[in-house]
Amino acid sequence: MKKRITALLLGVVMTASLLAGCGSGSGETSQTSASDEVGAEQGGEDTEAASGDIKDFTMFVAMPGAEINDGNEIQEIIAQKTGVRVKETWLTGQTDAEAVGTIIAGGEYPDFINGGEAMKSLYDAGALVAWDDYLEKYPNLKEMYSDEEWDKFRQDDGHIYWANVFQNTYGEDKSTTHNDEAFWVQAKVLEWAGYPEIKTLDQYFELLDSYAEANPTMEDGTSYIPYTMLCEDWRYFCIENAPQFLDGYPNDGSVIVDVDNMKIVDYNTTDTAVKYFGKLNEEYNAGNIDPEFATQTYDEYIAKLSTGRVLGMCDQWWDFAYTVNDVFKQQGLDEQGCNYVPLGLTIEEGMENQWHSYGDTLNNSSGIAVTTSCEDIDAAFQFMNDLLSQEIHDLRFWGVEGTDYMVDDDGLYYRTEEMRVNAADTEYKASHLCTYSYFPQWLGTSRDGKNAMQTTQQTSEFFDSLAEPLVKCFEAYGVTSYVEMIGSAKVDVGPWYPMYSFSNSLTTETPGGVAWTKMGEVKHEWLPKIVMAGDFQSTWSEYMDKYNATNPQDFLSEMQAELDRRVSATE
Repeated sequence: MKKRITALLLGVVMTASLLAGCGSGSGETSQTSASDEVGAEQGGEDTEAASGDIKDFTMFVAMPGAEINDGNEIQEIIAQKTGVRVKETWLTGQTDAEAVGTIIAGGEYPDFINGGEAMKSLYDAGALVAWDDYLEKYPNLKEMYSDEEWDKFRQDDGHIYWANVFQNTYGEDKSTTHNDEAFWVQAKVLEWAGYPEIKTLDQYFELLDSYAEANPTMEDGTSYIPYTMLCEDWRYFCIENAPQFLDGYPNDGSVIVDVDNMKIVDYNTTDTAVKYFGKLNEEYNAGNIDPEFATQTYDEYIAKLSTGRVLGMCDQWWDFAYTVNDVFKQQGLDEQGCNYVPLGLTIEEGMENQWHSYGDTLNNSSGIAVTTSCEDIDAAFQFMNDLLSQEIHDLRFWGVEGTDYMVDDDGLYYRTEEMRVNAADTEYKASHLCTYSYFPQWLGTSRDGKNAMQTTQQTSEFFDSLAEPLVKCFEAYGVTSYVEMIGSAKVDVGPWYPMYSFSNSLTTETPGGVAWTKMGEVKHEWLPKIVMAGDFQSTWSEYMDKYNATNPQDFLSEMQAELDRRVSATE
């Protein structure tokens, strides 16, 4: 592991500003947390901490994010009720491995950390506190997973050091959004074409191309970009992994699992991969793909989407929608039909698609952790426990009753249009809303049995918040949600799913890990070249030579061994 950590440190440039504000327990004044009462709040009590009893903690998230203002109103309400306030800092200008490497080198950690795909490095550095004893003390945390699921988070020393905070459903699943990957298209493009059935990659690009030819500019004269892609850092999945979905497989992320013979398949070299990249090459040379796709940063990509000039792209909903849709609403572009809807494409007609993941997906390779620099570990776990109480959860994801949402005579939460506009406003979010978005949370049904844990899953609120072009689009296709729109088959995935929870934790200590790293480097370099090539066939052949030189079989063999282990563990 020493080699792995050294490699991380070599990639470091600087992150002094990254940890600004980090440091354990500053402002701590009391050993008695008011959060004890927050647990009792579920029984109806409501208590608050004295202003001098609030502990200040820090958290670093190895993902880009927006910091909220000091004095954020809901953060202060939560602080009064739990006795804890957390200063969150986010990834800026580095990869997660580089940032975590810097933190490890400094030896001083924030109180909480989510290191992304570098969690294993933090574990190897001895930077994390084991959860085992604390889980028994804090029932809201323990409730997040079954004992069998918690066991999947155990590391090689037998202990649990982190928990993934996403994809946990309480009670009934209330999903309205396809939170996964898809080929997306603006609703107005489908309306213009008369809401056709688009099933294949070829039909998708034919639609985009014909719309752009007939409608070359937006109302303000800005030229449309039929299709763009993101290739930056780990987000190059936007160009890289579509072949697994186009062949009708679910998101195992790094490989295909052929369930007919339980064998690992490399989606990078399938016939579908050749057809997919060949189609991108054809579209690029026809001038239908963004000429800046290979070099644009994530921020540039989001800014471009937010103008409404990009007709389509392949991406995960969570990677763009929360930012872009807010801008659309603020600028009225949602009423012009700029919102994106997902299409469940396959490489040929007549195939089922599995773009959508039904139910919860357990990714045990990353999550939130408490570090050894935290001076009040009990208070840290108590805070995470309190964040899952219904009162605090509602504050995080609905806001303040009467200000951010209303309650009707039947007890159902809803928002007025003014409240929806506020919730999409950047300044309002910074000064008022506080979701603690990388702390433990629930999807699904509230403990009241009526409402959704989060606004995005409240069915009535979902419909009331849709712009008219989206309503017309859903009605035209006879669907009531993004989930129904993509029309994925409901297939029970096996106990191995998802395989990316293993590949994400690989290090260069094994031949497979070395190959996985080199494969990523080659794909980062060559996939844009293939798209832009004048001679696709010769460039693809050259790419395959480079790819095969990384010894991908070493990686595939370790994936096969892990697949066999996961299957046999359930027999």
